[in-house]
Amino acid sequence: MVSSVRSASSPAARVLPGRRFDPVGAVRVALWLFVAAVIVAPLATVVSLGLGGNHIAQLIDDDIVGAATHSVVSAGLSAVFAVVLATAMALLLDRTDLPGRGVLRLILLSPLLIPPFVGAIAWTGLLGPSGLANRFWGERFGGPLWNIYGGDGVVFLLTVHAYPLAYLIIAAALRKVPGDLEQIARIGGASPWRAMRTVTLPLLRPALLAAFTLTAVSNLADFGIPALIGLPERYVTLSTMVYRYIQSGTVDRPLEVVSTIGIVLLILAVLAVFVDRRLSRRSRQLDGPVTAQQPLPLGGARIPTGALAWTVGLALTGLPLLTLASQALLPTPGVPLTWDNLTLESIVAAVTAPGTVMGVQNSLLLAVGAGVVCAVAGLVIGVLTTRTRSRDNTSLDLLAMLPQAVPGLVIAVGWLIVGRYTGLFDSRWVILCAYVTAFLAIVVQAVRAPLSTTPTSLEEAARASGASRLRTLRDVPVAMTVPAAATGGVLVALTAVRELTMSVLLVAPGTQTLGVSIFNLQQAGDYNAASALSLLVALVGIVGLGLFAGTRAGR
Repeated sequence: MVSSVRSASSPAARVLPGRRFDPVGAVRVALWLFVAAVIVAPLATVVSLGLGGNHIAQLIDDDIVGAATHSVVSAGLSAVFAVVLATAMALLLDRTDLPGRGVLRLILLSPLLIPPFVGAIAWTGLLGPSGLANRFWGERFGGPLWNIYGGDGVVFLLTVHAYPLAYLIIAAALRKVPGDLEQIARIGGASPWRAMRTVTLPLLRPALLAAFTLTAVSNLADFGIPALIGLPERYVTLSTMVYRYIQSGTVDRPLEVVSTIGIVLLILAVLAVFVDRRLSRRSRQLDGPVTAQQPLPLGGARIPTGALAWTVGLALTGLPLLTLASQALLPTPGVPLTWDNLTLESIVAAVTAPGTVMGVQNSLLLAVGAGVVCAVAGLVIGVLTTRTRSRDNTSLDLLAMLPQAVPGLVIAVGWLIVGRYTGLFDSRWVILCAYVTAFLAIVVQAVRAPLSTTPTSLEEAARASGASRLRTLRDVPVAMTVPAAATGGVLVALTAVRELTMSVLLVAPGTQTLGVSIFNLQQAGDYNAASALSLLVALVGIVGLGLFAGTRAGR
């Protein structure tokens, strides 16, 4: 009996499979619980509640078909225009000897860090019915130059705020195109531009499709631009339709109604991703340049092309910012822009208002919280799915990346429903959870990128030296990718602090964010205060972009 007890407690018995505690497995279980709570739960509740209600007739009566058509048309057209503009921008800035292309790149990328609704406020001050450009044009030619309100204005502004992201995707792919292929085409007699058109552009097709899909899905559920630019001309999209139902006190079971709209948005997003995947499989792409890429000389067209590029860049970024500044420095709308009328009263009043102070505090708290949570969770998910072997790695990775293809509006609706049943409703925590759901994939991608190209020899050496699986993961891949996770967390924080679409649906008294504060000022008709806050947000974004570029250049 004693011998059997000793045998059962011997080292050999303690290492039997199934009886030993696996810390890596425990971490995996914890990750699955986390993913189920922040991703599966809100999306599943949208689908279940939307399918459980019967509100199709009501939505048809409220013209959901028209709203869906507006959403698809505006998102699709703006994505096409953004990809075309981004492609031209990438070819000119990265493959030619365009003068001043480094500074011009920063100028053209500035809309990336300016919230879309802030851009909408700026452009209305320039091209609205009483905007500076329309007043100037009307005094000389008797009519407005262009009224930005309506569907065409929505498409234009969605394009302006989507092309920087499309450029980043296309430029990254352009750097991987082997330079010797163009050289071979030129040796065969092709001109530089024909070589680029027949060799480089076909190889960019997967990047072009990826850029189109990402911008289209993002624009599909954008709220700020359609609300500020489309609604004055009754151009209703699915996002503004959801907001109207949530704010209305006369709709029965509004969560069921908006869940049905959420399913429509989800289906449209999934279809876009499915089409992108099917088309990208038919495309060919090459990895890494074999020879260095040589800038194409513009020759005699260098100065005219540079002048045109600088004019477009300054028009897209400089004019709306100057208009925003003029609105912020005037006491009331409609006052002539003269030195005597300039004042800081609107800026001081906007900055010191209690709602602004609360919005800034909430935005900073939520942005930092989302950045930290996403950095930690994304780091662990990225390491486990790339550096361990398990049957559920693919499922875990797909679930973590799923929200990237889901409109933020659907995520917000999901957390509206989950908040009702978990006690998170009308609190900051529900906004934080929505941010984590929407932005977790940013960190996962940032962590997976360096690990996918790093050999496992260091981990094999650590295991050969006697380190456990958990310590090996902690000392090698985790330590290697902490900087990438930190960078991803900072990007999450910068994205969250300027977010509006989810916040405007989840906001409650005492939880309003900076974006919601600006939106409420604009909706209340306090255009000067809204412009003042928008100007400060835009300047902070541009300064952040400049500092980031300076840091990258100094490395």
